[in-house]
Amino acid sequence: MNAPIAKPETIASLCLSFDFSNGFEHLTEQINRLMPELQFTHVVTRGHWYRLGGVVDADYKSISQNIAQWAEERSAGDVDNLVAEYIDCGYFATRLAGKTHYFTAPCGDGPEQFIQLEIEELQEVLDRPLIERDWFPESLEEFLDPLDYPRLEPEPIGSAYLQFRRITPIESLLKESSGKNRSMQSLARFFRDWHESSAGMQSQFCNHWILALREYQDSDGEHQLSAKPNSTFSGELKVTSLGDTPHGSELANAIHGYDRQVGYPFAWFFNLLSSKSENYNLAEAVLMDQMGAFDYLPPRDLKVLRAWESNPYGV
Repeated sequence: MNAPIAKPETIASLCLSFDFSNGFEHLTEQINRLMPELQFTHVVTRGHWYRLGGVVDADYKSISQNIAQWAEERSAGDVDNLVAEYIDCGYFATRLAGKTHYFTAPCGDGPEQFIQLEIEELQEVLDRPLIERDWFPESLEEFLDPLDYPRLEPEPIGSAYLQFRRITPIESLLKESSGKNRSMQSLARFFRDWHESSAGMQSQFCNHWILALREYQDSDGEHQLSAKPNSTFSGELKVTSLGDTPHGSELANAIHGYDRQVGYPFAWFFNLLSSKSENYNLAEAVLMDQMGAFDYLPPRDLKVLRAWESNPYGV
């Protein structure tokens, strides 16, 4: 399925014009009107992250919306002059408090065949006094983001707004990146295991997982993209707690109960993979049961688990 994807500038315009009073469901409806051949669903929101904001005066009127650009221009490369010039101005630095809304739309039967849309919700809030007496930052970087500095209550400045982050055809991302680094190869295997397990038989991957995408530069200076699967499940369950469960029927009941609460079969295994080696003792306990008198895994799941035992990996 090669459904057309809306242009980034079109989605960005939709975000900027969104009226929060209409409710968040209205945003999903608008997204689906933009791309009618796809059916996007809001699957999860991740928050509590921050970015550098701007500079405001004592009345919270904007001096600059970009503190980094403002400081670079005003300092002319000398942070001491910047501090001396603005020490008595009464300005404040702000930050952008953010959360990311994830939307996914399947575009095929494979677990990797989906489109992921990320939209940020941003709110400018007070962060700190721009300059404190007896504070002498050693660099512009320290001036912009000091580690040991008195912070203010994050009082909102202005209204929250939406901002388009990215839209990603995951299958294309995987094809372009799978041979470049080990993490992408592990991600491709994660998708294959889903497809070959009972999870893939009964549920869409993109209903239960999103990919946390991060851009970075490798050692050769080339731009790369990492992708880490994150579960959309928002409950308090921890697969690590199953590691203390006895073997046999009690362990079987525990993992099947976990799967039911998370919403799809073999969930315990995929959550194990996403938390690296922290829970590997759980997989070992299940495998020991299968070698004994117990038979509580479907054959296709046992095949995936034994392949993992022969060549463990995590994402």
